[in-house]
Amino acid sequence: MKIRITLEYDGANYSGWQLQAGQDSIQARLEAALERIFGAPIRMHGAGRTDAGVHARGQVAAFTIPRAFDPHELRRAMNAILPHDIAVIEAAEAPDQFDPRRDAIARVYEYRILNRERRSAFDYRYAWRLKDPLDLAAMNAAAACLIGEHDFAAFRSVGSAETTTIRRIYASAWTRDGDRLVYRVEASAFLRHMVRTMVGAMVECGRGKFAPAHVTAILAARDRALAPAAAPACGLFLVEVRY
Repeated sequence: MKIRITLEYDGANYSGWQLQAGQDSIQARLEAALERIFGAPIRMHGAGRTDAGVHARGQVAAFTIPRAFDPHELRRAMNAILPHDIAVIEAAEAPDQFDPRRDAIARVYEYRILNRERRSAFDYRYAWRLKDPLDLAAMNAAAACLIGEHDFAAFRSVGSAETTTIRRIYASAWTRDGDRLVYRVEASAFLRHMVRTMVGAMVECGRGKFAPAHVTAILAARDRALAPAAAPACGLFLVEVRY
């Protein structure tokens, strides 16, 4: 019986989604919970491999269980075992051929910035605090340059093993609510560190260090050395996977 779950997690205490030897990961915690319930190891597959410190509000995963089990009861059983910073919010039976990564047609991420001088005792885990004034219009002009199909080689992490660096972005925009800025981006898929590096470039536009058109030049150059450092992981959230 194949089960599909949607979950949310605070990634601050984990090495990322993926299993890593000697590290505490989201996948390891979920698989440990399933092993306690079924008495046998069960491999879980996720829609995206979020990095260390990255959060999720709509991660999707799937796994096959050895016997019939009501999905709603399974959700309750898993949540009774999982730590408080990982929560299964939906569970349902899925077709045997369902693949949460390959079947996805789009993924939506958000990046959050706290744009003020004073720090926050609450937001430090979930936003990048920047003291400099940021020009939202310039950041949105840069965000618009990213929409469409492009080669994002300049915006991936060095050493990534993807076979192609071409991705299609469907939506890319910033909004402001007081001293909080949120970037929302939807794409067919993302390269490792792609969103965080794009945010880093757009912030430089907001600071006035880059013209928005410079983002287009970075794309065309396909040279990671021309793009700024990636924004911190703490502000990034996987919010939805679309099928």
